Amino acid sequence: MAPTALKPKEEDQVFRGSEAYARRQGTSGGINAIFLGPPGAGKGTQAQHVKEAFGVCQLATGDMLRDEVKKGTPLGKQAKTVMDAGQLVSDDLVVQMLASHLDARECSNGFLLDGFPRTVVQAKKLDQLLDNRKTKLDAVIEFKIEPNLLVRRITGRLIHSSSGRTYHEEFNPPRKLMTDDVTSEPLIRRSDDNAETLQRRLKTYEEQTRPLSDYYNKKGILSQVDASQKPSFVWSAIEAVLKKAQSLRSNL
Repeated sequence: MAPTALKPKEEDQVFRGSEAYARRQGTSGGINAIFLGPPGAGKGTQAQHVKEAFGVCQLATGDMLRDEVKKGTPLGKQAKTVMDAGQLVSDDLVVQMLASHLDARECSNGFLLDGFPRTVVQAKKLDQLLDNRKTKLDAVIEFKIEPNLLVRRITGRLIHSSSGRTYHEEFNPPRKLMTDDVTSEPLIRRSDDNAETLQRRLKTYEEQTRPLSDYYNKKGILSQVDASQKPSFVWSAIEAVLKKAQSLRSNL
């Protein structure tokens, strides 16, 4: 079965992924989805629009780990011990953290996972978790993009650390230099957003994460979007995928 490849609609004068657009269209509603794609593909930017339009929570592995450690929860203490020892947090511990976050009120309408799963082993553990919760994935969206464009995107990326909002010096600049549009707080540039680190991360992605495409394609829930397009085009394609998945869910 070939994954669904959607062509984006014509770009509106106003970005269709904007919060105002989402409110006008009334697209809020539950959905469980995953974003797959290499670093710099634009997943973070699009995740913000999915959260607003579909009323779901965004769960990223790194954010979950930092949140648990900061709160000093039992899971956070376990993770901190492992990380302080220079080791990787186990899949089982990450799944436990994910389960605890899915119980949160903001996830009651569904979730969007970004950064997990990274391997087929993790995907199977996620399947088991969702099966135990008597729910399932509705859609997996893979961001397709050429590596040379990723370098430009990564090296110009700017982040608002507390919200996760992302900007780009060239493709999506903030209204005021190095300042978040919403809070007026300063933006940061991640220390690992450089070409050398990107090459290593891409190699890891190809070896460990790419097989997830085949895994979810066999399940019939994989769609691909051309992430090299303008953000508004990408959002249009993503929105179509999620609305279709939402419709299929409601008809079950």
